[in-house]
Amino acid sequence: MIYGIGIDLIKIERMKEAADKWGRKFLERIFTESEIKYCYERKEPYLSLAVRFAAKEALIKAIGSEAFVPLTDIEIMNFENGKPLIKAKGKLEEFFREKSIKHCHLSLSHEKEFGIACVVLER
Repeated sequence: MIYGIGIDLIKIERMKEAADKWGRKFLERIFTESEIKYCYERKEPYLSLAVRFAAKEALIKAIGSEAFVPLTDIEIMNFENGKPLIKAKGKLEEFFREKSIKHCHLSLSHEKEFGIACVVLER
C-alpha cells in the first residue's frame, strides 16, 4: 500500500550559488558528511548535491505535514550498482517505524540545468 508520493525539481545552478556563497556551514545543515564527501568526489559535485537536496525535499513531500524531519536525518546513498537509496536516521527512522513504512523508493535524474527526484513510500 502506498503511503505517500513526493517529487521535487531543482535548478543545479542554485545549489552551486548557495554552496559557493555560504560554504561548508550551508552544506552541513543539509547534508551528512558522507553525502558531502561523495558529491565532492564526483566530476560535477553541484549536480550531485542538487539531486540529493531534491530527494530530501521529495521525501518531505511524501511524508506530508505529519512530522518534522531534519534534512540530515535523510541520507541519500547509492547501492554498488549505482541505484540511489534513502537511509533513514533519527526522526525519520522513528517516523518510518511509527507509520510502518517498509520501503522507500527513490529515483533521481537530471538534464542540463535541472535535477529531479521522485520518492514513493510504501507500507
